[in-house]
Amino acid sequence: MSNEIVHPTIQDGWFREISNMWPGQAMTLKVEKVLHHEKSQYQDVLIFKSTDYGNVLVLDNVIQATERDEFSYQEMITHLAMNSHPNPKKVLVIGGGDGGVLREVVKHDCVEEAILCDIDEAVIRLSKQFLPHMSVGFDHPKSKTHVGDGFKFLDDYKNTFDVIITDSSDPEGPAESLFKKPYFQLLHDALREGGVITTQAENQWLHLPLITQLKKDCKEIFPVAEYAYTTIPTYPSGQIGFMVCCKDANRNVRVPLRSWTPEEEEQKCRYYNAEIHKASFILPTFAKKALE
Repeated sequence: MSNEIVHPTIQDGWFREISNMWPGQAMTLKVEKVLHHEKSQYQDVLIFKSTDYGNVLVLDNVIQATERDEFSYQEMITHLAMNSHPNPKKVLVIGGGDGGVLREVVKHDCVEEAILCDIDEAVIRLSKQFLPHMSVGFDHPKSKTHVGDGFKFLDDYKNTFDVIITDSSDPEGPAESLFKKPYFQLLHDALREGGVITTQAENQWLHLPLITQLKKDCKEIFPVAEYAYTTIPTYPSGQIGFMVCCKDANRNVRVPLRSWTPEEEEQKCRYYNAEIHKASFILPTFAKKALE
């Protein structure tokens, strides 16, 4: 028993995700075995095997990915952006150290180069070890990896990328600056003409004031800024949203500019399709009103 890994979030065989970012509620997952725990230079990294959701990656006590449902998030944050661009050749992923977004980006044959920049080498290293179906993204010949601060990395690039996807953790901790207006200005300036971004944009049931501010900031920088969302069981309240923004004022990101055939969609994706692309921008009345 002595070599068993213990963690404050795990009690009586259950992982509990308690946070003031979702007050009064918590996701719990039954733990089969704790696989790894370390404190990296930037965050607390926990990986456990759950009874029903496969391997689970937890950063600073918050679930980042589970093998069972990760595809919903990875596919949507990626293909909403990629299919809103006519011909994305050069793509940048900020964050996304588990490799899932990279895996999705390289499904587009038009991509010539996909660069990932994540601040924490531990996430990349451990995902390669414990999340092989996600980290497969790193192995693609078009993929390149840079370990470092996304903010600083972006500052060195102007007018370079067709699509930039920010797959960040929540705005408490290392990702805090990635939700602020100066970051969106950097994204804008690093994009080529007609470029598109998506960013993780929290939950309409929990973070409406934050999303409202985020949309306002984006609208001041990008002529097109829309909020979309996906369903995913292991994220707080079972949903997560995205800001989808474009430098081209005439582009309608709510409708895919490019799409695969239904056969290709089925082969490449388990969640995303052209219809769900359109549907993901349709918001319930309370959220639509707040974001108008």
